Amino acid sequence: MQLFTRRIGSGPLVVVLHGGPGASHDYLLPQYDLLATRRSLLYYDQRGGGQSPVPRDTPVGWREHVADLEDLRNQLGLDRLTLCGYSWGGLLAVLYFLEHPEQVERLALVSPASLSAEYRRQFEAEFARRMAAPEIKRERDALRSSGLRERDATAYQRRAFELSVAGYFRDFHDAKNLTPFRVTARTQEAVWKSLGDYDLRPRLKETSRLPLPPSLVVHGTFDPLPIAGSRELAALLQARLKELPVGHCPHVEATEGFVRALDDFLPSA
Repeated sequence: MQLFTRRIGSGPLVVVLHGGPGASHDYLLPQYDLLATRRSLLYYDQRGGGQSPVPRDTPVGWREHVADLEDLRNQLGLDRLTLCGYSWGGLLAVLYFLEHPEQVERLALVSPASLSAEYRRQFEAEFARRMAAPEIKRERDALRSSGLRERDATAYQRRAFELSVAGYFRDFHDAKNLTPFRVTARTQEAVWKSLGDYDLRPRLKETSRLPLPPSLVVHGTFDPLPIAGSRELAALLQARLKELPVGHCPHVEATEGFVRALDDFLPSA
């Protein structure tokens, strides 16, 4: 499986796992690149997203994503990986750790997707509630009647994107600072379907008998993803938990605090 990769910086290597599933690494930029001082970052577009498209009959479930990451480790010739996972990428990092505990050096999990299907259902309900807020509905109506689509299709698409992700932010006006991205629906659906009615907590409890990698969990107190899930995750991994007063996108909403938290934790030269 040939995946698109992008490497920046020099020094100890950190593999960055984007969210989605089915998105690409682009929307982590430019802010995540700020972490490439005194270390190198390796981004890759996961199978079935971005610049790593696959034929329709290629499986794209969670096991394939974990196997791709293990292949990447072998290609890099590294015994162990330091992983920085955002959103679904945080969950992917945890799944990789559960399958290959000996191969993980360090885990940095930013706004990680939920540990269980029940927490995920809570997120979906909260996100829907936020998207139905009168102020967001007003903005959507204003855009529809603005005539912008006819005048400037690019500006219209940009604004429509901002409003489609508004529910992720503490202040939805901050969505204008998020690099636009697209999600491949087939990949997204296949990953969640492959997980089923999942709950990773029992397996994580078993790993507490192993030496746990140093871990950091960063989660916004205004994130529609339940912070209770990240608090549980941090306890199970004996991780440091950094709570920021933001929504789901700390790299956009509190760039300095985000960089500081990760810079202090990730390996550096």
